[in-house]
Amino acid sequence: MVSVALCVGLATISAQAQAPAVVERALARAPVFDGHNDLPWEMRVRADYDFDRIDVSKPQPQLMTDVPRLRAGHVGGQFWSVYVPVDLQGDAAVSATLEQMDAVHQMVRRYPSVFALVRTADEAERAMKAGKVASLMGVEGGHSIDSSLATLRALHRVGAGYMTLTHSKNVPWADSTTDTPRSNGLSAFGEEVVREMNRLGMLVDLSHTSADTMADAIRVSKAPVIFSHSNARAVCDVPRNVPDDILREVARTGGIVMATFVPGFVSPEVAAYNRRLTAETTRLQAQFGADAAGLKAAVDAWKAANPEPRATIAQVADHIDHVRKVAGIDNIGLGGDFDGITSVVQGLEHVGTYPALLAELARRGYTEDDLTKITSRNILRVMRAAEAVAASMKAEAPSIRTIEGVDHVTKRGQPVAPAAR
Repeated sequence: MVSVALCVGLATISAQAQAPAVVERALARAPVFDGHNDLPWEMRVRADYDFDRIDVSKPQPQLMTDVPRLRAGHVGGQFWSVYVPVDLQGDAAVSATLEQMDAVHQMVRRYPSVFALVRTADEAERAMKAGKVASLMGVEGGHSIDSSLATLRALHRVGAGYMTLTHSKNVPWADSTTDTPRSNGLSAFGEEVVREMNRLGMLVDLSHTSADTMADAIRVSKAPVIFSHSNARAVCDVPRNVPDDILREVARTGGIVMATFVPGFVSPEVAAYNRRLTAETTRLQAQFGADAAGLKAAVDAWKAANPEPRATIAQVADHIDHVRKVAGIDNIGLGGDFDGITSVVQGLEHVGTYPALLAELARRGYTEDDLTKITSRNILRVMRAAEAVAASMKAEAPSIRTIEGVDHVTKRGQPVAPAAR
């Protein structure tokens, strides 16, 4: 009689041997549809959006994204982040966001055989079947609309497929997870923003938001929400990750958590290192004051004496395992945050490496169907659900409510001044 242990061992070896074939079949059926890539901002910083200066159809080792590696990674769909930093506010944030969106349009125009602008799940599937990268845009931070529903609608008309409600700082109508709570979630105007996004068919993205904002948005939204680039807080306890109670709500409402490759959100060891680095930098700032060169030298010396640990593919897979356990296989996607990160997970250094993660999942017993859900079938389902909600709200007029009239604050979040007598 063959022992149980031997049978298990043989099954494990067989699964490992089959992993590449399973991954190949899954990617042939469902290419990767990633939730978040910051190439547009990198093009702004490095080349003023000039695709002659940085021709992404050729290998670009200074970037994490180029066409050869998109092909190697079997990327068939991409939400391009049209990020602007939170220190840009008001009209400056709006115009910079429009410049980011224009860059995506220019990229698609420059490389028509590679990219296709799409708005719907059906359009995305047609583009993928044609061998192109279905390209959508995600506005990363509610500061990009300057507390204006009219601006939200304008960005949607230019091509915004989702909006992340906050970035690293609060907006006047929603709290960020990395700022001091002010609205304790969504304000009344914030709820109006979510409803208008539902009416438009824009996906509500809750990465970067506080747990209270997450809960409020899920409660208000008629459509499933997304987390375009977040992991599981139970695996790596940082505020940017999703707590289990919210994962359960994501499952209940049919949303999706798109696992990200940000090392500090993946690895508890990297997260702990980052906390130590922050504390040491704060201490050194007090010591060096205005001596910027001295501060930099001291921080660099500390880093040299304290090497940063590395996050691993296995740890990313641990997050996916946890989301599957709590929320289910139908609620997982991928949101690498490539070209938006300054360090990388070992083995996931660029957009060509998605198959390595899928191989790790296959070794853990994920089936071909499981992998196709994670790569693109789940996000396409969520998009179709949002489109159905928008169709059901088609008869509703656009909201013309303002933050001044709803929350009685200005667009900067200050109380509305009394009317002059």
